[in-house]
Amino acid sequence: MKHIQVLLAGFLMSFALVTTSFVQAQAPAPKVESANIMDIQSGSDAAAQREREQTQPGNSAPFWRSVNSDEAHFVNIPDKEAGVLIQKSGQQWRLLRNGVITVFGGWMIVFAAIGILAFYFFKGPMKLDHPPTGKKYERFTALERLVHWTMAYSFVALAITGLFIIFGKHIVMPVIGHTLYGIVLYLFKNIHNLTGPLFTVSVIVFFAMTVKDNLPVKNDWAWIKAGGGAFGHVDAGRFNAGEKLWFWIGMTFLGLIVAGSGWVLDMIVPGISYWRGNMQIANVIHVISAILIMIFAMGHIYIGTIGTEGALEGMKTGFTDESWAKQHHGLWVADIDSGKLPASREPENSPVSNIAKKIVRTST
Repeated sequence: MKHIQVLLAGFLMSFALVTTSFVQAQAPAPKVESANIMDIQSGSDAAAQREREQTQPGNSAPFWRSVNSDEAHFVNIPDKEAGVLIQKSGQQWRLLRNGVITVFGGWMIVFAAIGILAFYFFKGPMKLDHPPTGKKYERFTALERLVHWTMAYSFVALAITGLFIIFGKHIVMPVIGHTLYGIVLYLFKNIHNLTGPLFTVSVIVFFAMTVKDNLPVKNDWAWIKAGGGAFGHVDAGRFNAGEKLWFWIGMTFLGLIVAGSGWVLDMIVPGISYWRGNMQIANVIHVISAILIMIFAMGHIYIGTIGTEGALEGMKTGFTDESWAKQHHGLWVADIDSGKLPASREPENSPVSNIAKKIVRTST
């Protein structure tokens, strides 16, 4: 009987201990007040941390102040930036890139596309006032068309891969999954990096070939006031004011900015320290200029293809019909008819021109 009482008392004590432990485990943990490491002011050092350990054991605020100070500390590994453990501006870059730029930039592209589609369905393409006559005017040489199509194809490749890099995580990855998304992202990233220099070279070459005809003239302002023909007919030279705006703002200014910042991101520009801060600035410049040039290019592509009857023929074949040329570039036609400009600028028996003709004929 005495043994039974001892066993029963031991059982009750064990049950009480288990119950108490279970209740304590279910109770909420006491709230721990701590500062966000991004809000901690700099200026602490190891001595302050040792002093804090004496008065408030476990409080590592001085340590995190030092970590978050952006001050480079001593390290033994061969990395010029490893001495800074937390780069505070990196969080600012992340919020700007993934928040403001991605959200507002994405909606700008969407609204631009919707606007172009709405204009097409409600207004329709700009038709020819007169039927084609069959007489042709040379608008672009074979070499000019080759450089233009190189620039166009490389731009489309950069735009598609760039949009995937910026928005793919939010739109594509939930659909195809992490693994396939990672494979496609890796492929697109390399296509983007390798195509960038080709786009840069084509922009520079096309600029040198056509800059003479894209210089501003007095008639350009009249064309702008007439809304490009929407509020009355205005003759133009070889390139009208709208094409010149695309040439200077879209292709040249934004094109060179997006190309230059891309070269920095590829880390192929000599004489630059590729610190995280520099790369973040280059990334912001690159993404903003890329979004803007894509919006400009959407308008340029629309007007040069389905938006204007007969416009694409000039870049495909090099020649435009007389009706189209007189309707859109009457001053240019007048200069050719008067002999002020040559009827043909295509070099005869030029090896470069012959090669360009074959390549363009195959690609278009």
